[in-house]
Amino acid sequence: MTLGVREQVAIYRRQGWYCVPLRPRSKMPVRADWPNLRIEADAINAEFSPKDNVGLILGEPSGWLVDVDLDCQEAVALADQYLPATPAITGRPSAGDSHRWNIAAGATTEKHTDPYDGSMIVELRSTGAQTVVGPSMHPDGEPYDVLEAEPATVPAPMLAACVRALAWAVVAKRQPSRAAQSTPGHSPASPPHAAGGGPDVENRAVAYLNAMPPAIAGSGGHSQTYAAATALVHGFGVEPARAMELLSQYYNPRCDPPWSEKELQHKITQAATKPHDRPFGWLRDEGHTHTEELVDLSRFQLAPKAAATATVIEPETPPDVVPDPGQLPERLFEVPGFVRRVMDFTLANAPYPNVGLAFCGAMALQSFLAGRKVCTRGDLRTNLYLLALASSGTGKEFPRKVNSQVLFQIGLAASLGDKFASGEGIQDALVRTGRMLFQNDEMDGVLRQINPDRENSRESIPNILLTLYTSAGDVYPVRVKANQKEAIHVDQPHLTLFGTATPQYFYEALSKRMLTNGFFARLNIIDVGKRGSGQSPGSARNLPEAILETAKWWADFEPGTGNFLNFHPKPLVVEFTPDAAAEIEDLRRQTEVEYDKAEAAGDEVARTAWSRTCEHATKLALIYACSENHLEPQIGMPAVEWANEFAMHQTRRQLYLASIHVAENPFHAECLKLVKRLSEHPDRRMQRRQLMRAMKLRAGDFDQIVGTLVQQGDLEPVVIETATRPAQGYQLTCPA
Repeated sequence: MTLGVREQVAIYRRQGWYCVPLRPRSKMPVRADWPNLRIEADAINAEFSPKDNVGLILGEPSGWLVDVDLDCQEAVALADQYLPATPAITGRPSAGDSHRWNIAAGATTEKHTDPYDGSMIVELRSTGAQTVVGPSMHPDGEPYDVLEAEPATVPAPMLAACVRALAWAVVAKRQPSRAAQSTPGHSPASPPHAAGGGPDVENRAVAYLNAMPPAIAGSGGHSQTYAAATALVHGFGVEPARAMELLSQYYNPRCDPPWSEKELQHKITQAATKPHDRPFGWLRDEGHTHTEELVDLSRFQLAPKAAATATVIEPETPPDVVPDPGQLPERLFEVPGFVRRVMDFTLANAPYPNVGLAFCGAMALQSFLAGRKVCTRGDLRTNLYLLALASSGTGKEFPRKVNSQVLFQIGLAASLGDKFASGEGIQDALVRTGRMLFQNDEMDGVLRQINPDRENSRESIPNILLTLYTSAGDVYPVRVKANQKEAIHVDQPHLTLFGTATPQYFYEALSKRMLTNGFFARLNIIDVGKRGSGQSPGSARNLPEAILETAKWWADFEPGTGNFLNFHPKPLVVEFTPDAAAEIEDLRRQTEVEYDKAEAAGDEVARTAWSRTCEHATKLALIYACSENHLEPQIGMPAVEWANEFAMHQTRRQLYLASIHVAENPFHAECLKLVKRLSEHPDRRMQRRQLMRAMKLRAGDFDQIVGTLVQQGDLEPVVIETATRPAQGYQLTCPA
């Protein structure tokens, strides 16, 4: 049933759009001041008569509702090939599908005419314009369609480019011979005389490129070249293939030495796919940098200060895209001997058995028991920092109880610690015992201490944990208290950490500073997934004799000689077999290559992660050997192959977490937040309105974020069927 004018205008207003009354069967507004007219719901009856036509006010007043007005049949016929899909299409019987509606923040009105006969082809209508919609009547007596479906949201630069491409396609279809001979420099996506099209974007982009400093080896060349690629692809919106040509022609010849084609293509690909701190097309749409203007490059390394009238591009140097390696494969939880026996007991008796948690608990126990007892020839120890990401109810308590019972029953309960009260408390505990096993829940609170500036003090818990980790084979000085007569030292302190954290809080605590902190780099982070099926629990006190016997052996084992071994231990050196030594050496070379790449790219997160990979693997292999044969430990190929795979997976997982959870700037933070919202939603898709409410952003800011994610390929617009009518929505493109 067709609604009356006032009823339909009220619906339009509820959708966030303002309407203007038009004369009956006319496009002429009733009031001359219509561009400033904002008729709210309570004034509709007074402003509209039942016979009026209705015009939708376009652009910024109506939340950036824009209309692509197709003024010829060729444009209508070609529209599906050139314009972004939208469920919101209207017209009238003799001009069906002639209006395509979108939400495009910042879009401007552009009219495209045929350069040969002056006829109108297509018009992108935005702020300052209005379009007639149903239930209006055309002067010929035809009814206009009511705008019912929700318009698609697209980036304004993309929509403008698509409209221009459509216009030129119509020209080419009408005059193929003339189009082929058109002015050089104009591509089929840019009609030669499109009215309102503005200055030539490509000329501006080349001028900007020519003003940028060349890449000089050893002087930030990677950053400068990436910035040049970003200016073209993301700043001016140049297509990647064309950007590659421009970069090769105008920028690369000035570089010393010039980049290879493969290296340039890599920079273009990064610029097109990595997150940025500005919306797509910001240089093209926000500023006009002409040939005679200089670019302010004062923030580039070694770049001279130029005129301050143009826009600044800050160099961005993202790491290579690292795919998600996923959770640790269950086969990597297989460590023979003592670790396996402790895991089996935990899994058989926990109320909710979880393989990952059982593994973390058993590895922490073996790490502690061998502490100050063994080392590698390079003096690496078994001190291990494990962080299990486990939600509430997963069964975090039982593995901790098992470890507590083992230490209690072999007489080492004094070496067991719970939560960290303070850094000083950790130091005091080590002064008493020389080695400690801390089992700390809610570790995200400790990790957050890395972020604030005030926590740079030596007394912060993360910094003390870091210092203790690196002092495992050295002498650790304890802070001198007011009542102490002399300094106290701990020779070869050993601290094993078995921490747990809720995944959500852990991810929220992540920051770039945390990822580049030495303490975080030494954590082995294991996402344990969902809890297992419930079972009738056993008691952690009923430990098998085999577990207690081995644990007691480690407690009594005192390598070396002398009366002060408890204070100055002399650990047993555990040797590598020749093939295992060669394998760990191969890993070292491999990680050094990755480290060098990260350093050259200025990627501090990746550099920090790769710097510790080989060390992680060596420690893990040592613990594997101690678990496999505590009487005569030796690091063989099975230990090294397992440890190498484990450590490499941990590094790749850390880099992946950085890419999806750690923001480089506030704009990127909002992009990550939106992606996270979608990833948590069924089918990884949401209606536009639901998503915008969840993000709590203004429409313009929301559309900039969405536009950037669409341009990067992380997001795609979709039409979502609802109980009433199709709705515009968004869906993640990356696999779950």
